[in-house]
Amino acid sequence: MTYIHRTLLPISLLIGLWACTPINQASPTPTIIPATPFQTSLPPPTITPTAEPLGCLTQPGRIERKVISETTPPQDYLIYLPPCYDDQSDVEYPVLYLLHGQTYTYDQWVRLGAVSIVDKLILSGEASPLIIVFPDDRYWNVQAGPGFGQRLVDSLVPHIDQQYSTRDDREYRAIGGMSRGAGWALRLGLQRWELFGTLGLHSPAIFGEDRLFVYDWLRSIPPESWPNIFIDSGESDSELGFNTEFENSLSELGIPHEWHLYPGQHNEAYWQAHVEEYLRWYIDILNTGALNQ
Repeated sequence: MTYIHRTLLPISLLIGLWACTPINQASPTPTIIPATPFQTSLPPPTITPTAEPLGCLTQPGRIERKVISETTPPQDYLIYLPPCYDDQSDVEYPVLYLLHGQTYTYDQWVRLGAVSIVDKLILSGEASPLIIVFPDDRYWNVQAGPGFGQRLVDSLVPHIDQQYSTRDDREYRAIGGMSRGAGWALRLGLQRWELFGTLGLHSPAIFGEDRLFVYDWLRSIPPESWPNIFIDSGESDSELGFNTEFENSLSELGIPHEWHLYPGQHNEAYWQAHVEEYLRWYIDILNTGALNQ
C-alpha cells in the first residue's frame, strides 16, 4: 500500500550487518493529501550539442575511490562520474550525496544497484547526467564518529565543488540516506538548509538527540527556501512511529513533501526494492533545479 503525500502550501561500496538499531514505536496510518507540482526556479543543465553523437554515450559512467586526507579522521568517499564526463569539460552537473546505514560502508548504495540504475537511465536518454558522492561513515561507533556531519558539510562539499565540474547552487545539490544515513541527511539538510535543496529520507532512523529539535529546525527555514523532501518507510519498520510524527510536523507547518508507506521492514531487501524509485525522484528534481514553493 502506498501513500503519496505532497501537502499543498497551506495555511496548514563491504557487506556489513544490519542498519540502525530500531526504536519500537506505534504505527499510525498517514493521511493522503492532494499533491502539488514542483516549480522550476533555475534552467536545467544541458549537454553541449555536437555534430555527431558522442561515442562515450554508449559507455557507462565510472566510480572512483577518493579520500580527503586533511580531515581527522581522513574522509573516504566514492564518486560516480557519468558517461561523457571527461569529454565535455564545459558541462556542470548536479550532485547527489547518498549516505549509507549504520554498520555499513560507502559501497552500500552501489551494492544495492544505484550506479547500474543511473547508468541505465542516462544511457537510455531517460535522465540527464549527474554526479553522485557516497561518503563513508565507518567511524560511527568510535570517538571520531560525531565529526562525520561536520566533515561532510565543511570539507567534503567544498572539496567536491572545487575538484569536479558541479553546479554549486543548492537547487542542484541533494542529500539522502538510508536508516542512519537518513538521520544524517535530515540533520544536515535542516541545520544547513542553505546547502541542500533536496532531502531523501529512506527508512530514517532519526537521532534521539535530534528528535526534540526537528520541529524548530523546520520552522527556522524560510518558506521560500523549503527543500524538496521525500520520506518512505516499511509498514513493519519499528522506526515508523516517530517518522509518522515527523511527517505530521511537515503537514502541520505546510511544508510540501512526499510520504510513502510500503510493505517491508528496516533492511536492505526493502531498500533494494525501492532504489530505482529513489533515484528517479532525485534525478527528476535535480534536472530542473526545482524547489518547493
